[in-house]
Amino acid sequence: MYQLDLFDMNQAIAIRDEKSPPVSADLRFVDLFAGIGGFHFALHALGARCVFASEIDPHARLTYEQNLKPVASELFDLGNFAGDISSVDATRIPDHDILCGGFPCQPFSQAGFKKGFHEAKDNRGNMFFEIERILKTKRPSAFFLENVRHLKNHDDGRTLATIQSKLEGLGYSFLYKVVKASDHGLPQHRPRLFMVGFKGEKTEESEFRFPEPEPLNLFMSDIFGAPCNKPIGYTLRVGGRGSGLLDRRNWDGYLVDGKEHRLTPKDGIKMMGLPEGFQFPTKTPLTQAMKQLGNSVAVPAVKATGAAIINHLNLRNEKNVDVG
Repeated sequence: MYQLDLFDMNQAIAIRDEKSPPVSADLRFVDLFAGIGGFHFALHALGARCVFASEIDPHARLTYEQNLKPVASELFDLGNFAGDISSVDATRIPDHDILCGGFPCQPFSQAGFKKGFHEAKDNRGNMFFEIERILKTKRPSAFFLENVRHLKNHDDGRTLATIQSKLEGLGYSFLYKVVKASDHGLPQHRPRLFMVGFKGEKTEESEFRFPEPEPLNLFMSDIFGAPCNKPIGYTLRVGGRGSGLLDRRNWDGYLVDGKEHRLTPKDGIKMMGLPEGFQFPTKTPLTQAMKQLGNSVAVPAVKATGAAIINHLNLRNEKNVDVG
């Protein structure tokens, strides 16, 4: 049975230091389209061990390694931090229990004009099929995917239906829910589509349940350390910074202690629930740091759902479910 650590979702997620208990080797996961490590931090805090990760963006790779090598040195020492996942032989990926992946969202987002699959000039929309390829080869017990909420209704629902059909065709259940960062302790809405599935389980028979929202006890005034005009912040985005406070496009400007304030990377780190001590590499440009934050995941929301996934796997193990 997998070991699930008890935790308080309203507490900051801390990187394990040398005095912390060793990471449990009972549960292994892979971190695809890893960005700056949001999935890794969340699953690591639950006691799981990352055995493979991939991220193609060179700037995000530097940030990921700087912050995660101290807690997952074996991942890097063994050469299991890959770049372009499409160039990786799936048979060479280590065995794992959970496949995690926040596959590129721009083709399905408002900002990306919702182009979706098979757009000739934007291959990012086809990265889902890399997930399908790896699931087919490695057959982990579960998957946990994340994307923008617009994926749910993209192309009148046909895109999500394709994803569901592909994954159910591999013998997995397919459950999904739009989850907000503010549902799990962070003062920004950031609605994202979470997709979860389990090998050898039919969707209509699954007993998996996404965690219920929790009371919000952290607000933007806490992020800034001063009174703020908004209790819950705007969703962090990629690009488009600097609009006026009254501009409908504004997402990074706030009135703090009576003065206009633009989000800084320090603010964004707190708003995403990244661990205390998280840092960008020296000389990372402001725009690059904010881009990486805008592409990240809300760590406490991922952690809460990850805990529910582990609990479901434990229950299935207790029932001796044969997943083949």
